[in-house]
Amino acid sequence: MALRRPMVAGNWKMNGNSALAEELFKKFATKLQNDSAEVVLCPPLIYLESVRQLLEANKQTLDGSLVRMGAQNLSQHDFGAYTGEISGQMLKDSGCRYVIIGHSERRRMYGETSNIVAEKFAAAQKNGLTPILCVGESGHSS
Repeated sequence: MALRRPMVAGNWKMNGNSALAEELFKKFATKLQNDSAEVVLCPPLIYLESVRQLLEANKQTLDGSLVRMGAQNLSQHDFGAYTGEISGQMLKDSGCRYVIIGHSERRRMYGETSNIVAEKFAAAQKNGLTPILCVGESGHSS
């Protein structure tokens, strides 16, 4: 059986700015210049384009490394009048390969049930994204 490559996902929640996005990208990209781990950067939605541009600009130096882009959340809906939400198709189109689903704070603060999380999981897969499912969290965030 082939061993699965470890993954390190960086989710900086609702913190930082565009300078932090670039700083974190550079730190991860330079420290992981081999295929020992797959790195997934999950910035706030507004900084996805900045991270995508950094990935494209550094394609030559990152060739062979596994730095990918992910999102912090997605809607279970594909389209419609869901102001402030983002669909899996939109995330895929923006260059995301991964999406984090089931955050304890989303369950606690926004009432996301296991059924909603399951719908989001299915929406991610339907749109060609790999879901990163959060399970067993305490619900405490700093």
